[in-house]
Amino acid sequence: MHKPFTDLTSSMSDRTQPDLTRQYVQAEPFSHQDAPEKAEREALLLAACHPEDGNLFPDEEWVHPPLLYQHALSKLQDEVESIRQEWKSAEGFSPIEHIKTRIKEPASILNKLERLGVESSAEQLADQIHDIAGMRIVFPFVTDIYLLLERIWQSPELHILWIRDYIMEPKPNGYRSLHLLVSVPVVWEGVECRVRVEVQMRTLAMDFWASLEHILLYKYDRRVPEHLEQELASAAGAAGELDHKMLALRSEVLSLSDEDERSGK
Repeated sequence: MHKPFTDLTSSMSDRTQPDLTRQYVQAEPFSHQDAPEKAEREALLLAACHPEDGNLFPDEEWVHPPLLYQHALSKLQDEVESIRQEWKSAEGFSPIEHIKTRIKEPASILNKLERLGVESSAEQLADQIHDIAGMRIVFPFVTDIYLLLERIWQSPELHILWIRDYIMEPKPNGYRSLHLLVSVPVVWEGVECRVRVEVQMRTLAMDFWASLEHILLYKYDRRVPEHLEQELASAAGAAGELDHKMLALRSEVLSLSDEDERSGK
């Protein structure tokens, strides 16, 4: 399904706005777009399943290190760092605050399969869990998220499989972030294949809220009283207002800088 992003011009006044009229691939329920390629599927089953009985994650541990996913994360991080350095050379600063990567823990994978209501089998693992390799990129300003999205979209190396834009359409609890599933080229046993990596892009304010929300809800296994959910949603709204305020301040600073340049100051 193709669908343009909502117009952000009212909130994105930066002089380096990305092209948000492009037709991006929006996320649908599980489809062929989520499915792993043969090489990824085989490497995943080798790393996750007992070689004799085929049981998934015996003792809730990887049977073998998930090296294919580690290679994919390294490749993607190199690509993002290259863009980061290019921006820094051109503009004098990088709009990326920090980057974190992780391989999903077996216990977390098994819990997710249970939440999805599917059996803990090798086939369900390969078909239902697309975020085994994950990257989180944090930015000072929301506009910079879409600038990087545009660069990834234009990359000949990276393929975007789908996008879930929780910035324009936050989750009911207030969660805001941009998620995309990226297909990353990796050379594995002498053959080039593609591996899925889920990328989350958010601002510092969004990351602060999400991190504290996780800590607060961990004790309740995410089942909390309704009034706490309402308070968390309200706090998410406040974080969103902070993002808009800081973006407006940056736009004003840039305008003043332009005026100084024109006046020769």
